[in-house]
Amino acid sequence: MKDAFGLPQSLLVLGGTSEIALATARRLIARRTRAVWLAGRPSPGLDEAAGQLRGLGAEVRTVAFDALDPAAHEDTLGKVFAEGDIDMVLLAFGTLGDQAHDERDPGAAVRVAQTNYTGAVSAGLVCAGALQAQGHGSLVVLSSVAGERARRANFIYGSSKAGLDAFAQGLGDALYGTGVHVMVVRPGFVRTRMTAGLPEAPLATTPEAVAAAVELGLRRRAETVWVPGALRMVMSALRHLPRGVFRRLPV
Repeated sequence: MKDAFGLPQSLLVLGGTSEIALATARRLIARRTRAVWLAGRPSPGLDEAAGQLRGLGAEVRTVAFDALDPAAHEDTLGKVFAEGDIDMVLLAFGTLGDQAHDERDPGAAVRVAQTNYTGAVSAGLVCAGALQAQGHGSLVVLSSVAGERARRANFIYGSSKAGLDAFAQGLGDALYGTGVHVMVVRPGFVRTRMTAGLPEAPLATTPEAVAAAVELGLRRRAETVWVPGALRMVMSALRHLPRGVFRRLPV
């Protein structure tokens, strides 16, 4: 169960090698979290991440999970929940893709969509059902400001995040009053391995800053979290720009 401050004692991370997810796990372990499941494709990176979290004093287990294998999600994730209640699920997997390449290769573009949206819908619904069955818990979904309005530079990724964001909001409404809390997190440009080599955007942030915002959002039982907070006003302005004007912006 969560503590008096709304922080989880048990955590399931979908996307167990995500730098944002691991920064969040470290922050929560420093507060109250004692049991962590890292779900991801088996790899030395997943094992290393588990070892690092164990070094912080948490009981950590790994589970083989593939966003691109929705048929296995119910069985795989069901076994995690069968081990005991999960206070928080952090849906943190995703892929940026390569916009220029993916425009020329529809199969690659579909893989981005299947990972970021279809896989998330499947895993999100499985976890939401399990949380509802236990009567409590939070589902935290890492979205992106890229989903607020599709940009020429990354509209394949942005469109997949737009779908994820809309799904998570609707799921939150569907679960309202059940004891399950859904929180959508919309970071801007985050300095991670995934964005290495890309031109840095204004208001760039770090995994640790996103983790701090997630913790605060949990304490406040927020439904939407922007990181940094100033992006809320920036994206509101961009979202309402006429399309002809938006098209000419260097974004």
